[in-house]
Amino acid sequence: MAVVKVDRLYKEYKGHADLAVKDVSFTVADGEFMVLLGPSGCGKTSILRMIAGLEPITSGDLLLNGKRINDVPAKDRDIAMVFQSYALYPHMDVYSNLAFGLRRRGFPQAEIDRRVMAAAAKLAMVPYLKRKPMALSGGQRQRVALGRAIVREPQVFLFDEPLSNLDAAARFTTRNELIKQQKELGTTTIYVTHDQVEAMTMGHRICILNHGQLVQIGHPLEVYKSPADTFVARFLGNPQMNMLKGTVALHDGGAFLHVGGSSIDLPAQALPELRKYAGSAVIVGVRPEDLYEHEPAALRERVVRIPARVIAVEPLGAETLLMLALPDSKEEIVARVGRQTRVRSGDTTTVALDTAALHLFDPATNVAIPYFRR
Repeated sequence: MAVVKVDRLYKEYKGHADLAVKDVSFTVADGEFMVLLGPSGCGKTSILRMIAGLEPITSGDLLLNGKRINDVPAKDRDIAMVFQSYALYPHMDVYSNLAFGLRRRGFPQAEIDRRVMAAAAKLAMVPYLKRKPMALSGGQRQRVALGRAIVREPQVFLFDEPLSNLDAAARFTTRNELIKQQKELGTTTIYVTHDQVEAMTMGHRICILNHGQLVQIGHPLEVYKSPADTFVARFLGNPQMNMLKGTVALHDGGAFLHVGGSSIDLPAQALPELRKYAGSAVIVGVRPEDLYEHEPAALRERVVRIPARVIAVEPLGAETLLMLALPDSKEEIVARVGRQTRVRSGDTTTVALDTAALHLFDPATNVAIPYFRR
């Protein structure tokens, strides 16, 4: 069992005016795969290094299975970290790289052999045990780095952007291997990345950070479908969520949204939250996949067709992205449509907006209006 609790963690680096980590709290359950996601400089690696014991904690508490470990040396935390750079010894073969940490800890040779061979078998690296790192591909080197953590049989795995040095094909393969290994081992894992695809496909939960602060935490699809603010809405999704200017109007006991030259009825249940925005601007968010060239029959009662001019067409094989300009405004949106589309740049067309998929945000705080956090 390994439960990691981060409680009101702060990190300050000398010479820097801003805190690297500000009041971050979360708990990673036993066997959970938690992903820390955010842009460069958001504090995610600082958090990981504090958990590993490689950076001192400015303030706050770090607990492992309920025991405070702030002052426990890194070597005594029973936590293994896999680095972005692999950190393999170039003059040692794979076997020696895997065995190095165990030898330093004084394990008997028989136990070293057992652990190394077990890890090598799990990672399909047995045929490469006599090779040195330079004779391996990037994906194989990453497997060795993972194997070096596995042989320690730690309570917690920490990963610091381990796939960022791999090409796209190796990243896909190694990502699937990591998912498989974590599932088989069941070891509590904290994984740092700036890649939303890794976060969405690997994590049981995602912890999104920005400017050193925790913005939102939840299951991947939950966070994707219900972003807490415009930062999360834009950060998750490729292409990112379209953000438009809209105006809320109240009339005859109902609420309407004026956006993109169209008027959209808003649900009566949202009226109490929308009264404060009557006659005011709001930020309207809609994901590219919620805009249709030809809407499914099941959605026809809840779509509004919006006129637009086609700026560019990007065929991607399985789908096509349309860059569209809205009438009487300088706003542009992206729609993800089928590969069979026949529209061309310069055409005037309409796209169907799924009104049930709208997100509305407060323009002053950028926080989602609660009713529209689906």
